[in-house]
Amino acid sequence: MEAGAVTALYPAHRCKTIYLVRHAHGFHNAAEESDIIDHTSPTLLDAQLTPLGWSQVDCLREHVTKSGLAKKIELVIVSPLMRTMQTAVGVFGGGNYTDGVSAPPLMVEGAEDSGRQPISSLNCPPFLAVEACREKLSVLTSDKRSSITRYRTLFPAIDFSLIENDEDVLWGPDVIETDESVVARGMNLFDWLWTREEKEIAIVTHCGFLYHTLNTYGKECHPTIVEELRKVFANCELRSMVLVDRSFPRLYIVVIWLINPLCLTDIARGHFIVKLEYIKTRPKGREIPKASLLTSFQFQTRRCSKWPLP
Repeated sequence: MEAGAVTALYPAHRCKTIYLVRHAHGFHNAAEESDIIDHTSPTLLDAQLTPLGWSQVDCLREHVTKSGLAKKIELVIVSPLMRTMQTAVGVFGGGNYTDGVSAPPLMVEGAEDSGRQPISSLNCPPFLAVEACREKLSVLTSDKRSSITRYRTLFPAIDFSLIENDEDVLWGPDVIETDESVVARGMNLFDWLWTREEKEIAIVTHCGFLYHTLNTYGKECHPTIVEELRKVFANCELRSMVLVDRSFPRLYIVVIWLINPLCLTDIARGHFIVKLEYIKTRPKGREIPKASLLTSFQFQTRRCSKWPLP
């Protein structure tokens, strides 16, 4: 090992493995690849997967099955848009659905004229739709979701209980979300994961959401690690990360609160993303700040967000 290299050791109960997946190739991606595109066209509303996208889904499914990853994942969190839900159920679902089975299918046959067989909800993790991991809001009609009522008919076994509004109240033809807003809700989503018991969680989401959220991390790391974290996701790409919680135990926070409430501003939860295959080297003659990280992650305070979270 390189002299001066820094490693970190954490209790297992303070770590979660998250599998970040960008949706497969959608019709809005195909439109972007053409010379002329009207991003506000109603034909791109809540864009679904192309035949190429479904081929990508099949390839990733084969990988997670053969590698054993499919058996490890305890929960699939998915952005409630057509392309992300199609990707999620296609990759992590339970295979072909059989009529007469008591459990509802994850996706009905031919959903959205996809030509696909129904997908079973058996022998797979639960699926939970969460609005906080939606794409960055803009004027693009592809980022406007359909009603939850409609989704429930197409994806009966996906849990939509955390979504408050049937219609999309977040998207608007003149709404452009700031990068800071995307980062805030991304960090809040990671924070919310600590309220869950699951240790291995897949999140099927979007390029913009992943790019802006992951750009928050790794500022204290070697440039090669920063580049790895911030590289734009390809369609249907999966990356494994480790989320580490270095916050004070709740009992300590209660004690400090009783002594001095103002101290709580310095004890916000730490969010960390760790690339498993890298470690950071301490620069010579430089002290690592208390709030910095010893490997490829960066301290972040908990931030507020207007986006709905449980």
